[in-house]
Amino acid sequence: MNSIIKQQIAKEARESIYAAHPELVERFGENGIIHTEKDNMHHLDHLETAYSLKQTSLFLDYTKWLQTVLESRNVGTHLIIDNFERLIEILPGKVDLKEEEFMIQSLKEAIHLLDN
Repeated sequence: MNSIIKQQIAKEARESIYAAHPELVERFGENGIIHTEKDNMHHLDHLETAYSLKQTSLFLDYTKWLQTVLESRNVGTHLIIDNFERLIEILPGKVDLKEEEFMIQSLKEAIHLLDN
């Protein structure tokens, strides 16, 4: 995935999250908006790494770590799940089909991990 596409996906995810959850602006302010987009860049980076190594487990390990970090900052697991669900909706057609399938499957597995 090239960096321009990655930035577009991260921006679209951030916009979608804040459109659905306007209360997050009050809760986290402008820094929250900035960090949400940066976080999505990190999600995509980790998905890319997992894809390049063909190891979904790398993304799942990242997901566990992410949950710990964000919970320490009072960001609930439900928001991580929501974010990953939005990425599943945004990814189709934006990356190579094999990469898309791998990333969507990894996101689904991560959601399942977080939901249990």
